Amino acid sequence: MTEEIGRFISIDGVNGAALAEAARDAFSGAGRGPGGISSWDASGVFSEMVCGGDEAGRPSARTLLLLYASDLMFRLRWEIEPALAEGKTVVAAPYVETAAAFGRAAGLSGGWLANLFRFARPAGERHIVDAVPPRSGAKPTGFAEFACDQLSGHVLGLTREQLMARTVRQLALAAARANRRS
Repeated sequence: MTEEIGRFISIDGVNGAALAEAARDAFSGAGRGPGGISSWDASGVFSEMVCGGDEAGRPSARTLLLLYASDLMFRLRWEIEPALAEGKTVVAAPYVETAAAFGRAAGLSGGWLANLFRFARPAGERHIVDAVPPRSGAKPTGFAEFACDQLSGHVLGLTREQLMARTVRQLALAAARANRRS
């Protein structure tokens, strides 16, 4: 008996609303049976973190990325892998590139990030959404927005906007590397 493998698409970027729209578009255009869209915070770990309030303190970039990796493992185990095994289409928005770009923007090494996400299944199709980051003060709907809000002023003395701009640059570099490989 052969295991059926569905179609796996990743969508990465810094604007959560644009990622959600791109994920819906990719999923509706996939044309391969039902499946779904896997979004960050499926495990609820970030929602719980917000409930902790200011007395919980500000997390570090490493802490945010370790939590993201944990959430991604949850998504893979309970959302992505089962659907793919049934031959369904799954769109992950965001996936690894968003988190890795944020980590590099926050000063973490590429080696540490590659090691952290080595468990993640490679997507069959990868897309990076080139959308302008939302303004400061807007409710964060994406991981990059949330993470930059959490670390504003605490990482390398950068403002939210500077950290977001660095994340955008890192995503552009990731897209350029992916284009060279294909």
